[in-house]
Amino acid sequence: MFVPLAIPLNDDTVTPGFLGFGVVVALGVALFLLLRSMNKQISRIQAPKEADLKQAEWERANLGRADGDEVEAATAEPNGKTAD
Repeated sequence: MFVPLAIPLNDDTVTPGFLGFGVVVALGVALFLLLRSMNKQISRIQAPKEADLKQAEWERANLGRADGDEVEAATAEPNGKTAD
């Protein structure tokens, strides 16, 4: 006697069912929680603003000029001439 190994499936009646739905819902919940955590972490990052970067660059440039004046004054001899 011949026993079929598998029952033939009807494409109209085969569906993912509750297991497939549960997996999709679990993935959606995991995605939601991961995105919420990522947004929380990104909001904690202390990134400098463009205006702050420009201000720091301007201060460095002015500090460099002031340091250059002090270097010339430090290398000057008492009679006002610079040392070579």
